[in-house]
Amino acid sequence: MNALRNFMDKIKPYFEKGGKLEKLHSVYDGFETFLFVPTTTAPKYGSHIHDPVDTKRTMSTVIVALVPALLFGMYNVGYQHYLAIGQDVNFWTEFLFGFLAVLPYIVVSYAVGLGIEFIGAQIKGEEIQEGFLVTGFLIPLIIPINTPLWMVAVATAFAVIFAKEVFGGTGMNIFNVALVARAFLFFGYPTHMSGDSVWIRTGTALGFGGGNVVDAFSGATPLGQIATASTSVPHITDTFGHSLGFWDGFVGLIPGSVGETSIIAIMLGAFILLITEVASWKTMLSVFFGGALMGIVFNLFGPDTAAAHFPWYNHLVFGGFAFGAVFMATDPVTSARTEKGKWIYGLLIGCLAIIIRVLNPGYAEGMMLAILLMNIFAPLIDFYVVDANVKKRISRAQKSIQ
Repeated sequence: MNALRNFMDKIKPYFEKGGKLEKLHSVYDGFETFLFVPTTTAPKYGSHIHDPVDTKRTMSTVIVALVPALLFGMYNVGYQHYLAIGQDVNFWTEFLFGFLAVLPYIVVSYAVGLGIEFIGAQIKGEEIQEGFLVTGFLIPLIIPINTPLWMVAVATAFAVIFAKEVFGGTGMNIFNVALVARAFLFFGYPTHMSGDSVWIRTGTALGFGGGNVVDAFSGATPLGQIATASTSVPHITDTFGHSLGFWDGFVGLIPGSVGETSIIAIMLGAFILLITEVASWKTMLSVFFGGALMGIVFNLFGPDTAAAHFPWYNHLVFGGFAFGAVFMATDPVTSARTEKGKWIYGLLIGCLAIIIRVLNPGYAEGMMLAILLMNIFAPLIDFYVVDANVKKRISRAQKSIQ
């Protein structure tokens, strides 16, 4: 690290005012602050908290928490592929296929998103904002693996420009940027995102996969099956008609978006976020509580449909419910910030996700729309929580005077 630090210090004069690469100062500053803790501090006088954990360090922690979901997702992509073509291969062959299939999505997401941020920073003469470090990692994890790369590029550009930059950049956006990218794909290209077909990577990845390759694979994802079921008896199956239950959803060896299938991997990420205090356990817990509560209500009093009779605990492990609760609902920028508000915010997300799943078959997932909707109301929730607290304190003060 000392050698890298010395190298950065050596080239720094070229990027400072008057240097040959002065116009690229924002680019240099972005790399430097990503690699090393900034040496600048607030003034030594006044009330200031000095802490080496800046926003980039926080974003890096979230990325580390996402790694288990990414690695499992890569393996699952390969596993589903070879399962579909009927080939029995070893773990590393399956993982390598998935790695080569997922990697282009990560590259495209970061290339487009960071490219726009770098250009914007240079034009405005500002520091490169670090928010996309997590967003660029999230986008490949919440989309089907068979989504065309050009769609990912268009959706990423749309989300960065219209869900982030127009609001003022990192920390000013009211919507979760990664979910806006998914929503853009969902409404712009519904056949790729609706869940009506099984999301399995078809074809080979750079020559891996053998000779038997499926050109297409018909079927429906678990939530898609429930949403379109013709009977009121909930029954979900895998690609070959084998019944799926709670444990299958918990382990995650099922078709779905790359990072959303394994609850085990998501729980590992949640543990990292909680022990580092990056995410709020109140928001996470309340989302699951809200989902379970509404699932039980529909199980007892819901309409006579498969979605309403789908066991409440299965709602929590299938689809993107758990991933959304851990990594999306807890976004510190777009979620509620007051402690009581976090309980209300998470509870409403969980309830709304199940309501959408059960009552609107056109949106079999539900979690995406629930979080985006509550992003709008998060400031309002905080306002009323603070307002109620102020009124309570005023009332208490008046009583003490009397």
